Amino acid sequence: MNYTVINRGLSVGNITITAVASSSVLLVGDTETITCSSIFDTPPESLIITPTFVPLTTS
Repeated sequence: MNYTVINRGLSVGNITITAVASSSVLLVGDTETITCSSIFDTPPESLIITPTFVPLTTS
């Protein structure tokens, strides 16, 4: 497969994002480094953590 890239001028006036998928990337122009991050909009007091029970088997 042959792939040719021609860099030209780029002008972005406005970007409107209405939804974001669980893994998504928005690239505008050249990108040398992409850093992963996450943001949660759930308040910490609504998070319920319960112990995980693992069934034990007898051999």
